Amino acid sequence: MEDIDAIAVLQDPVRRRLYEYVVAQGREVGRNEAAEATGVARTLAAHHLDKLTGAGLLESGSRRLSGRSGPGAGRPAKVYTRARGERSVSLPARDYRTAAELLAEAAELAGLDAGLCAAARRRGESLRGSAGPCGGLDQAVETLAARGYEPYLEGAEEGAGPVVRMRNCPFHAVAESFPPLVCGMNLALLEGLLGEEGPVRARLDARPGECCVIVEASKNNDD
Repeated sequence: MEDIDAIAVLQDPVRRRLYEYVVAQGREVGRNEAAEATGVARTLAAHHLDKLTGAGLLESGSRRLSGRSGPGAGRPAKVYTRARGERSVSLPARDYRTAAELLAEAAELAGLDAGLCAAARRRGESLRGSAGPCGGLDQAVETLAARGYEPYLEGAEEGAGPVVRMRNCPFHAVAESFPPLVCGMNLALLEGLLGEEGPVRARLDARPGECCVIVEASKNNDD
């Protein structure tokens, strides 16, 4: 019932916009910023953000948004980030997570990594259908967003081009217990979904709190 109650909180359209904005930033968001971004008054934004926190969908803290410290720096402001836990609702109750963990454990013990990756790559190709390989990073963002990965484009670093990173791993719960197996499966799935012969490629590049896979320009398409 707790998950149902938490998800029901998002029925309010203002509350949902605020939640989606905070989640999309991938960092702490203050009340003023959230209010301005969603076009509501600060007091209303504060009310709904606290409701989301109370429901366990957001986490709150405080820090000085000015970046200064000491006298004259101002009082710490309340800030919000997405809660670490996940929520799901199934009526009647189902326990797919336990089934997934048992299957992952059996696959790992039996050394079925290669077979799992081959199946994942085929599934990715099936999801792509008759479309050709992904046409570029912008198209990759659209494709990954449709699959729930919450992608974002990260600017170029010295000596490297921009990459697509993902704030959400759809397989996070199982990946925590079986990281090599599930991350390899995820990589193979995205290779099939995006295509392996086009202008972009997927590769492993784990970062705490994000998906273990990134997408970048293919080496054979570099200038």
